[in-house]
Amino acid sequence: MAATSRGTTPVPPDVRPRLTVLSGPSGVGKSTVVAHMRKVHPEVWLSVSATTRKPRPGERHGVQYFFVSDEEFDKLVANGELLEWAEFAGNRYGTPRRAVVDRLEAGEPVLLEIDLQGARLVRESMPEALLVFLAPPSWDELVRRLTGRGTEAPDVIERRLEAAKIELAAEAEFDTTLVNTSVEDVARELLALMEVA
Repeated sequence: MAATSRGTTPVPPDVRPRLTVLSGPSGVGKSTVVAHMRKVHPEVWLSVSATTRKPRPGERHGVQYFFVSDEEFDKLVANGELLEWAEFAGNRYGTPRRAVVDRLEAGEPVLLEIDLQGARLVRESMPEALLVFLAPPSWDELVRRLTGRGTEAPDVIERRLEAAKIELAAEAEFDTTLVNTSVEDVARELLALMEVA
């Protein structure tokens, strides 16, 4: 099944690589799409977020996230070192600013995989960024993916589902939408939007 897109904004071919933000509800498959895309195109630089969340099994510091304490996160916020940050399901997540700016200035494509709150903050601070919404094929499929993870307690899953309803309602705020019916197709479309040859 092919991925479908809605409202794609064409990018002029002479534009330098810009910041692309991928967002969408928890469980929609953002991490899976990004992992597939980077396997095919390792030159796409993915910003690694800082988080106060504890690592899940198999996650490593500096790879999936920079795992930091609440005190360390407070310092990052106070020093203006985060491009955006948000609290989600009782944990905080943020994007280190300097690394993103350095890569963009070097002309490299940069991808952020962040939540709705973060995407809104990036829109405010970097209005030229391309915001891409990743949508599930259906609500039932999203529920299946979230409950099938088996890594979180029922109350956390319930909070994620409630948040997902709010996130899905924000689709219109984004420049374009990709529907995750096929990881390969979505990754290909995302690369095309980023203008990665």
